[in-house]
Amino acid sequence: MATDIQKLIGTSEEDEDEEMEMDVKEEGDDDDEEDGEKNVDATSMIAGVDGGMPTRSSNNNRFQQHHQIQEQVGTPGGGGVRRCRPIEEKERTKLRERQRRAITARILAGLRRHGNYNLRVRADINDVIAALAREAGWVVLPDGTTFPAKSQGPRPAGVNSAAVSSQMVSPQTPASLKGVTSGYRSSGELNACNMKGVFIPSSSPYDLPSSARSQNSSIVGDGGGQTDSHPLIGGSMDNVGDKQIVDIPLKLPERDYSNTSCIPVYVMLPLGVINMKCEMVDPDGLLKQLRILKSVNVDGVMVDCWWGIVEGHAPGEYNWNGYKRLFQMVCELKLKLQVVMSFHECGGNVGDDVCIPLPHWVAEIGRSNPDIFFTDREGRRNPECLSWGIDKERVLRGRTAVEVYFDCMRSFRVEFDEYFKNGNISMIQVGLGPCGELRFPSCPVKHGWRYPGIGEFQCYDLYLLKSLRKAAEARGHSFWGRGPDNAGSYNSRPHETGFFCDGGDYDSYYGRFFLNWYSRVLVDHGDRVLSLAKLAFDGTCIAAKLSGLHWWYKTASHAAELAAGFYNPCNRDGYAAIVTMLKKHEATLNLACTELHMLDQHEDFQEALGDSEGLFWQVLNGAWDVCVPVSSENALPCHDHVSYKKILDSAKPLTDPDGRHLSSFTYLRLSPLLMERHNFMEFEQFIKRMHGEAAGLQVYSN
Repeated sequence: MATDIQKLIGTSEEDEDEEMEMDVKEEGDDDDEEDGEKNVDATSMIAGVDGGMPTRSSNNNRFQQHHQIQEQVGTPGGGGVRRCRPIEEKERTKLRERQRRAITARILAGLRRHGNYNLRVRADINDVIAALAREAGWVVLPDGTTFPAKSQGPRPAGVNSAAVSSQMVSPQTPASLKGVTSGYRSSGELNACNMKGVFIPSSSPYDLPSSARSQNSSIVGDGGGQTDSHPLIGGSMDNVGDKQIVDIPLKLPERDYSNTSCIPVYVMLPLGVINMKCEMVDPDGLLKQLRILKSVNVDGVMVDCWWGIVEGHAPGEYNWNGYKRLFQMVCELKLKLQVVMSFHECGGNVGDDVCIPLPHWVAEIGRSNPDIFFTDREGRRNPECLSWGIDKERVLRGRTAVEVYFDCMRSFRVEFDEYFKNGNISMIQVGLGPCGELRFPSCPVKHGWRYPGIGEFQCYDLYLLKSLRKAAEARGHSFWGRGPDNAGSYNSRPHETGFFCDGGDYDSYYGRFFLNWYSRVLVDHGDRVLSLAKLAFDGTCIAAKLSGLHWWYKTASHAAELAAGFYNPCNRDGYAAIVTMLKKHEATLNLACTELHMLDQHEDFQEALGDSEGLFWQVLNGAWDVCVPVSSENALPCHDHVSYKKILDSAKPLTDPDGRHLSSFTYLRLSPLLMERHNFMEFEQFIKRMHGEAAGLQVYSN
């Protein structure tokens, strides 16, 4: 193992020997002076032994004698006296030490980021050795004692990790250290031996595609001086000096999901499956893809019903023709339907590949009355969806916003009543804001927002400001009827603002009042729309989608969440009121951030102090505590085994004492990339595991 670590760090054996000689490094000028004094004393002492006390006649030879002693020190015949190194050599030693530490720092950073090793901030080489040994299944005690976890032989007593790592494996290595062997003169002999050993992972499974995701591990043996590839071992042999490193893959069986709870899997159809004329774009191609999905036992599909298409030209006039043909095709294949009532614009957000605006007649009203749209502090309007300030304002040709939503949902229910009665439609997800999610549009890309900006409050339209002033007057502080003036801009960081920084105004009396009002607007909007949705779709499950704004979650203020309407700082549960409202309407929560915790090792993610996994479990447990069903969908493209495993672990928590799990999962989305052979094979295995069936046994690299 010492040879492997030596190879990782990039030092040679000569460098190691020299550094071991200089174990006590220079501690400044004082140490240098001490070294000089010791060498002078040693010179005098040896001179006295060789020729008695020095005389004037012997002084001429003293410098020559001193030079000889310097060259003898540090060699087997030079005794235990430390040599006095020239200044240039000391500088070279310091430079080499700095280079070694820089390399070590990069190794540690790579292991943390890509290898998922839990190394402390100031980890040293012993921590690395211990982490690698534990990864290989060895036991490393706090005092450094190391032994194979499954060794049948006696555990080596008194052997610590420092001793093991500082010496080269020799033929006299104890037999109990299985795999640290010598005496093999050929690769055939090595292949025939027991392949248990000290495994050192060389990479992370996150760095490789699923087709080639195998992680090499190392085993130490004897060999020649070349690199060889052995067809039987399946790895390669790298030689360091007279020692041989045999790379063989270390694979561990994954969790068995057979006989676990069945979670239905739906596939989201492409955004543009229906065009602006409410016609199917490619019915034959879609039919072929649906048949393939059915062949691997996908439970159903999810489809957006766009408000901008069905009521696009005139208020109260609905066109469902394209959706009729689509629903018929889906139901003939015995697939279920999840329908999204999308009351928002499509286009301009991440993943949008088509443009579907709000209805034309709504846009006309917006040109004369732009306050029907969300507005930021600078007065920029966002036509992605209607402001929640007009939920009860008759500004849409004599109707309020919630009345417009209800009329559309009621028309859908009447038009497709047959599918409701037959149970073909299993769930209706009601769009409640931008991207169909219950949140303020605080991070609009069209206004220049980029990750990981905190976003901006969206409460500056006429109707929401009126509501804010009314709430401030009722509170007895009319001067609070304004938005924060120190909350930064879209791409600010929390510490750059006076409102979101630690100890900032978000936790002042005014800040708490404003954030309470702001989050209450969000909850009240969801309450109003879902109450009408429950009335329109009586007897059918309804759902609301919640996004996971995970960046800045590890700060005190949770700035990104606050700007989006989730009053969830470190000392308050901002999702309790939302799940309580969903419980009131017997609605399902669709939470979209299942696999985002894969990003925890990403550099930009760490800079944003995000914690998608912490946010996911906070919302999930909050919903489960009040018995609200939770479904989910992937927020990022997902085609590899590692991503699917992350989703499975979240969907079916192994450690949940009550055996709770997601009620359904929606895969985003159907595409030619998913249909590629290798990707689809991974997807098929994923479906089997979600259904609790015995999937083909696979192994993944650890």
